[in-house]
Amino acid sequence: MMTDSQTFKHLIQRLTRLEAEQAVRGCMNRYMYLCDNLDVGFNLDDLMVLFTDDAIWEGRGRRYGKSFGRHEGNNAIRGMFAKYTQPPAHFETNVHFLTSELIDVHDDAQSAAASWVLLQTSTFSGGKSQLSSARLNVQFRCAKEQWQISHFQTESLFNRPVHTPWDNPADLPVPK
Repeated sequence: MMTDSQTFKHLIQRLTRLEAEQAVRGCMNRYMYLCDNLDVGFNLDDLMVLFTDDAIWEGRGRRYGKSFGRHEGNNAIRGMFAKYTQPPAHFETNVHFLTSELIDVHDDAQSAAASWVLLQTSTFSGGKSQLSSARLNVQFRCAKEQWQISHFQTESLFNRPVHTPWDNPADLPVPK
């Protein structure tokens, strides 16, 4: 049987871990939202605050290792994303969906490992569309009460061309 002091300490630890898990989730959701909006003139500062100074961003496996490579440090990661902010626009439509979430906050409650399955629907400015899926493995660290990405890994599960743009401009059919 735990004493009141032990129970209180245990509850504080549980609450700290739950808050950390929510902060990790929030960081990842912010990252995906910003990636959905990468466009000509996009302010990369909003995205880069989500990464530690010594972060690593890397594509893994045959397809993504070749396409994206490995970028070490905040400046290298900024350089990779900067390509998406130059004319002409790369995306016409880009939406990321995350599922199959697993977040493990480490015992120190200052670091965490997480994974998701990503589904991405893209229409490129050239008119071609694609459906992609990847497994994301992401390490996070908390510094000054701010959770940041310290190591981002993405590995392709599949990519499939789509023969029409994702967004059809026709009005939606609704009952009258």
